[in-house]
Amino acid sequence: MNKVWLVTGANSGFGRAITEAAVAAGDVVVATARRVATLDDLVAAHPDQVETLPLDVTDAAGVEATVRQVAERHGRIDVLVNNAGRSHVGAAEETTDAELRALFDLHVFGPAALARAVLPHMRRRRSGAIVQLSSMGGQMSFAGFAAYSATKFALEGMSEALAAEVRPLGIKVLIVEPGAFRTSLFANITASDPIADYDDTVGPTRRMAETGDGTQPGDPAKAAAAIITALEAEDTPLRLPLGDDAVDAIVGHLDAVRAEITAWEKVARDTRLG
Repeated sequence: MNKVWLVTGANSGFGRAITEAAVAAGDVVVATARRVATLDDLVAAHPDQVETLPLDVTDAAGVEATVRQVAERHGRIDVLVNNAGRSHVGAAEETTDAELRALFDLHVFGPAALARAVLPHMRRRRSGAIVQLSSMGGQMSFAGFAAYSATKFALEGMSEALAAEVRPLGIKVLIVEPGAFRTSLFANITASDPIADYDDTVGPTRRMAETGDGTQPGDPAKAAAAIITALEAEDTPLRLPLGDDAVDAIVGHLDAVRAEITAWEKVARDTRLG
């Protein structure tokens, strides 16, 4: 039986690539975006496989209504892809409360609401998959990405617990951790007002974000194929880093964490009562 996908932020980048890959596999995709007119070409090319719905994932009522509409029309939702997002550059001190909360609404509270909305349908069928688009910045952070990584760390922590909760119910959770891919992420970026003292640390990140669009080495179509391969595997991984940069950086980060723990192990362990 062909799958029914619900993809957020489907109009560009990974969302569009995943939509195209699912359609190529013969599946049906309900593609959501704030501006659905950007998906008209896909609907015209695949009218029996692609439907569009307007959705702002930070609108809780809209999330509930969208999931209800998809379930009523198709009878099920096999795969939820939480992809909608944007980037943000700013030192931790530079980032305002409003900027931080807006990013959490988009990257954490939105995906959480969508997961809550689809899970009753998946639990009834004892099958389904939730794909969480995180980032290599969900395992480590860099100067200038404090807010962005904070949201991705939160998404990954929530998703790791979710995976343990729903695995016995036949539901998969896949956290995707891309590096630099040729998407519109850098074209859809906000930035905090700079403080001069952080120019040496955050400045290079700002300049990379401003000039890096169009130079990223990763191919979104190949990322989408890797995601589908992971979902179809009998033993789907919890985390899937994508790209040489992501794999190398995450492995290096884990090695550094292990080395630091080992260096401080005696102090860390010598904290028992008595």
